Amino acid sequence: MTNATPQAAADVETLGSGLKTRHLTMMGLGSAIGAGLFLGTGVGIKIAGPAVLLAYIFAGILVVFVMQMLGEMAAARPQSGSFSSYAEMAFGHWAGFTMGWLYWFLLVMVMGAEMTGASAFMAGWFGTPPWIPALVCVVFFAIVNLAKVTGFGEFEFWFAFIKVAVIIVFLVIGFLMIFGLLPGHEAVGLTNFIGDHGFMPNGISGVAAGLLAVAFAFGGIEIVTIAAAESDQPSKNIGVAVRSTITRIAFFYLGSVLVITFLLPYDQIGGASSAAESPFTLILAEAGIPAVATIMEVVIVLALLSAFNAQIYGTSRFVYSLARRGNAPQFFSTTSADGVPRSAVLLSMVFAFGSVALQYWNPAGLLEFLFNAVGGSLLVIWGFIIASYIKLHPELVATGEITKVKMWGYPWLAWVTLGMLVVLTGLMLSDEAARGQVISVIVLFVVLVALSFAAVRGRKLSRQAAAERAAVHARAK
Repeated sequence: MTNATPQAAADVETLGSGLKTRHLTMMGLGSAIGAGLFLGTGVGIKIAGPAVLLAYIFAGILVVFVMQMLGEMAAARPQSGSFSSYAEMAFGHWAGFTMGWLYWFLLVMVMGAEMTGASAFMAGWFGTPPWIPALVCVVFFAIVNLAKVTGFGEFEFWFAFIKVAVIIVFLVIGFLMIFGLLPGHEAVGLTNFIGDHGFMPNGISGVAAGLLAVAFAFGGIEIVTIAAAESDQPSKNIGVAVRSTITRIAFFYLGSVLVITFLLPYDQIGGASSAAESPFTLILAEAGIPAVATIMEVVIVLALLSAFNAQIYGTSRFVYSLARRGNAPQFFSTTSADGVPRSAVLLSMVFAFGSVALQYWNPAGLLEFLFNAVGGSLLVIWGFIIASYIKLHPELVATGEITKVKMWGYPWLAWVTLGMLVVLTGLMLSDEAARGQVISVIVLFVVLVALSFAAVRGRKLSRQAAAERAAVHARAK
């Protein structure tokens, strides 16, 4: 059985190989569990009421299927380019180029948002301008990511571990309060589910709107498959990491939402602009946890920095992979003696700085367009993962590359997943606030496709020019 293509083998051989399954799992958790869970959970609940659980279940099933498809391809052919590489295998250069740079753009913009949020909190703690903690953190994480990948993996493991520990404590305290097992608290029963407002206070339309608010909550776990190329046993580790990441994130998100909807009336919850307004803070304060707002501020900053750290890793590995496949300057395909693509890491750091600066500058219309494109990018990426799986699965079966990590029910379940994605896209197009995300990413997608063909033409002209120079030089001799 062959578990990797020649390019995949080259990726594994050239990059470091110090990541373990626990690193991969925590990296997926660290990237997906950001400040959105702690500050943004209330938005969906406010819109849909307790029925937001249905929206999370829909989004969760969609992501489980997409990740299982991606996991099958990644276990068979582990590559640092992940779904960008598989899109290129399935549909050609234009698809790999477009998916690679689209994801790189998405992560760079999100990195800027994460650092902007974290530096705002830290500036308040230390009484400094926000750019100072932002500069310190970016330099620190540059050092972390320029070092051997094992160090990065350990750092991200413990960063994510703190977030996970806080969520587990929240779930335990929440369930004790729900059942009246915490001293001074009576069982709440189903008051918030069957009371005046009911389970679905705003009807199906409210659930649909809630789905738009939570659809991309699970985005970020695809970094597990990017890191597979640097694990010690890629095919084995990717299967364990994908399964455990999916189940843990579903448990943490659904469990947290369930506790919040049990304990807080939906009309008292909304988007939180500070740690003190977070549903997590409100419930822990009710449980009598001292200094809970300060604790949650620290946790939110750690969540932001953990996600930032994982996204530096993801962007640098994508640029490395793009360069290896001729979709970026070859300069970025080099690695250090420890297998770290340092040029690609430095490029990510430069653009992280640029993204932070862009948000402080905030030119009229540009930032809104860019973040709208970020919001819609996952639609395109998930769509290409599904399409690549449908195209490549028969090939993987025929060549005997399929491992124990397999998507179920080929091909009908893949088509069902694609249908779910179409439903989500339709909801976004029908919603005036979300429509801009689809339109912006379509514009960006078209631009990237055009650039992919321009890049091919540029390489051909460069090769022709080089051949002509060589011919002239040979005749001169």
